[in-house]
Amino acid sequence: RTLSCGSSPRSRKRSPVPRSFLQPGKRLKLDPNDLYAFGLNRGGIDERWFGSTTEAANEGRVHDEGFSYVVHDGRRFTLRDTVAELGAELIGESIWSKYGRWPVYSKFFDNMGPIPHHMHQNAEQAALVGQEGKPESYYFPPQHNNVGNNFPYTFFGLNPDTIKDQVRRCIADWNKGDNGILDLSAAQRLKPGTGWLVPPCILHAPGSLCTYEPQWGSDVFGMYQNLVEGREVPWSLLVKDMPEDKHQDVDFIIDQLDWEGNVDPDFHKNHFLQPIPVADTSAEGYVDRWIVYGRIEGKQDFSAKELTVDPGSSCTIKDNGAYSMIVVQGGGKMNELVLDCPKMIGFRELTRDEVFCSAKAAAEGVRFENSSPTEPLVILRYFGPEANPDAPEIGDAK
Repeated sequence: RTLSCGSSPRSRKRSPVPRSFLQPGKRLKLDPNDLYAFGLNRGGIDERWFGSTTEAANEGRVHDEGFSYVVHDGRRFTLRDTVAELGAELIGESIWSKYGRWPVYSKFFDNMGPIPHHMHQNAEQAALVGQEGKPESYYFPPQHNNVGNNFPYTFFGLNPDTIKDQVRRCIADWNKGDNGILDLSAAQRLKPGTGWLVPPCILHAPGSLCTYEPQWGSDVFGMYQNLVEGREVPWSLLVKDMPEDKHQDVDFIIDQLDWEGNVDPDFHKNHFLQPIPVADTSAEGYVDRWIVYGRIEGKQDFSAKELTVDPGSSCTIKDNGAYSMIVVQGGGKMNELVLDCPKMIGFRELTRDEVFCSAKAAAEGVRFENSSPTEPLVILRYFGPEANPDAPEIGDAK
């Protein structure tokens, strides 16, 4: 199926991803019988990836794990192959000419409790192992957070008075029980309807809210915490994306961190995201809000918006670039495509809640119609690098 204004394949086959070292939060609307569809040894499904051309870096992964699929005229093919075939026609000339691919993705990240204090390598560090760096962002959609689960707080960075010798002791004491890395950090209470921008090399121990995460197309990380809720975090997850000859080099491991960024006394001010309306359109029956914005080292790696269309209303939205979108509430139409937010999803079932919109269709304008007389239609959509030069900056929310 395509959007009528500009060829825009619809991404219909979901991309569920398990993590063997985490406990699923059960808010992805996945049929409970399918929670361990990849096998108990692979772990439960706690992620759903959107608009992804990126492989999941999981041990024992299936061949297409992490890839989004397009369903068109009864056939299916990966979004990666679709982008390679259509190029600039699908993702826009600026992204295609610079990257030759769709370099970003987003996901729902849903866990019962917190995950280890960890970081994602920057581009230079990841290149040492043939990978790409990973900045990321968070938004906590209220529709997926009717319950906060076990620990809706996230530790970010390190306390401003932390010194490197303290972190060195944490790493050196890896096999002596809890290494105490969280004693050097402070937690922020997570609030549905807000978010965070997280650069590479910044430690963070995400809490238990279900999170929408636009991010760079990479799955690199290093876990700096060795024990979470009584579960061991193996040393291999600390060093998996570091050169093999550095796996026992504690100084190298510590130097992977952006020290000044981690001990920033104004971390909340410099990274917290509050929604900002694109314009005052509530009287017209809809509101479009920026939910992910800001730059990392002067670069807009990604951005995201949340569109809410009132019951029985419609609107036409023009955007500067291609986007991947997910419906989190309600139903209706996107031009002639039917949209529907499912109540429960079987592992092999197709859904009508996920669409990839071409750059051409986005620029010409897409009509969103809410078919419900009682419920809002709510859609999250994320964009590629530098797609929205008019997006707000961190701190612009009033």
